[in-house]
Amino acid sequence: MKSILKTLAIVMTLAFTAVSCSSDNDDKGGSNSRDVKYEITGNYTGTLSTTYFEKGGNALNEDITKLPWTKEFTADAKSIGASLSASGYGGTPGQTLTGKIYIGGKLENELTATANSDGIIVLPLTPYVFPQ
Repeated sequence: MKSILKTLAIVMTLAFTAVSCSSDNDDKGGSNSRDVKYEITGNYTGTLSTTYFEKGGNALNEDITKLPWTKEFTADAKSIGASLSASGYGGTPGQTLTGKIYIGGKLENELTATANSDGIIVLPLTPYVFPQ
C-alpha cells in the first residue's frame, strides 16, 4: 500500500508539472527569486510521505515522521520549478493536511486535503514554474 501511494504521488507530481505553463506563474513583483520553502502542516496521524522537487529539479520522496514538516533551499538555475505532494494511509477519517509552496518568501500555492473514510489522504499541489 505504501509503495502504491508513493508511486501515485510521484505520477501526480510529474503529471501536474507536464501540464503546467510558465505563463501561468507570471512574477508580478519583478523578483526572480529561486528561494523555495515547502511546508506541510495538519493533524494527520497516519503514515505519511511527500514527493517534492529538490534544488536540482529532481523529484525526491521523503517519509514524514512529524508535523509540521518544512524544507528550504535555493533552486539551481537548471531547475524549472517547485512541486510538492503528499500522501498517507492509516489516519483517521476527517483529519487534514495543508501544503504550501513559498517562492522568495511569498506564498505561491496552498491546498488543504482531508482524509477519506478509509483514512487515506492525498495532497497534490499545483507546481510553480520559475519565470524564464
